[in-house]
This record gives sequence, C-alpha cells and structure tokens, in this order.
Amino acid sequence: MLEQNLQDVQSKIESACKRAGREPKEVTLIAVSKTKPEEMLQTIYDCGVRDFGENKVQELTRKIEALPNDIKWHMIGHLQTNKVKYIVGSVELIHSVDSIHLAKEISKQSVKKDVVSHILIEVNVAEEESKFGLKTDEVLSVIKEISKLPNLKIDGLMTIAPYVINPEDNRNFFRRIKQLAVDISEQNIDNVSMNILSMGMTGDYEVAIEEGATIVRVGTGIFGERNYKK
Repeated sequence: MLEQNLQDVQSKIESACKRAGREPKEVTLIAVSKTKPEEMLQTIYDCGVRDFGENKVQELTRKIEALPNDIKWHMIGHLQTNKVKYIVGSVELIHSVDSIHLAKEISKQSVKKDVVSHILIEVNVAEEESKFGLKTDEVLSVIKEISKLPNLKIDGLMTIAPYVINPEDNRNFFRRIKQLAVDISEQNIDNVSMNILSMGMTGDYEVAIEEGATIVRVGTGIFGERNYKK
C-alpha cells in the first residue's frame, strides 16, 4: 500500500513536470513522516526515497538515531530557538525560518559546531492568522539582515498555502512566491540564492510544480491520514 501510494505520487510529479515543460529531476519529493512509525519510513526508504521531513525536533532527533544515516532530514515545522541546538549539523535544510531572531540562533549554533546551515525563509503568502511566516512585503528586508550572519546560507523560500478543496485556488499564491524569488534573486545578495522553492503539499503539489516548486512536501499522499490522538 505504501509502495503504491509512493508510485502514484511520483507519477503525478512526472506528469506535472511534463505539463510545465520541466524535468522530473528538478523536483525533490520530501516524504513528510511526522507521527509515523520508523517502520513506515524504512519501507519508503527501501523504495529509494532519501528525503524525509519532520515537524517536531524531539521526533526528528529520535528518528535520526533510528534510521539509516544517508537520509537527508528536513525540518519543516515551526522551530523554537531553544530547540535549534539539537538539530544544527544534523539536518539537510531548515525550511521554516520566519524571523531574524531564529536565524541568529541558527547562526550562533552553526558557528559553535563549525558547520554551515542551509535555510529557507518561510513566507505566509496568504497572510493567514493561523500560520507562521513573513508577509510578502517583509521578506526582502529580513533576507538582507539574515544574509550577513555567519555560517548561514539562504537557499530559497518556503510557503504553506491555505487548505483548499480545489488546488487551483492556490495557483496564484504559488505564482506569487515564484515571482518573489525571481525579484530577490535579481538583487544578487551575498549568501543568498533562490534555487529552492519549497511549496506544495498532498492537496496541491501538482499545481505547485507547474508554478515552479523545486521541493514538494507530501505526507498524507504517501503515508495515509495521521492519527494525532496517539
């Protein structure tokens, strides 16, 4: 069942790339494995997936210990400054940097561990009250500040679009993020590239790919519904 789910997602990614005139290798699939047991992650790993995304630091660090060490781990959930020290040097990419304050802590811990941390700036593109992330018009000034911090590299932007029944409803948001990335890229800021656009989840990743996503974060589409009562 998991294998079939994964195959379905991968074939939809390929189709979306074809529609957009893109190569499938331009899009990285992150299997969002929050709340799921290690055995399920291992099954997906055995199918060839190497990028996994977690939302909570405690769960992430436990799974890093338990699973193969060539997995690329992505921190995709809201990150508190007091938890930063537990993941710096252990994750491929921190997707959810939404303040200068958080970036300073990641920089500080990265200097301490003598590593360079790769981060994405989280943008609350729809300006939803319930979501973290910067407003679109704050992003450039915040990036300019963060870009001066040592041992950090800004690789692009991340957004969580609204929950919608019809994925077409989010197309405009993805388009706006892509345009924002282009605008920032043209500024040629040191330590900043806009190579990564992490956008699109189970309900809307095909539209996100058509609008330029380079990373899609799919949980339910691979692992099935989550049980938060556990």
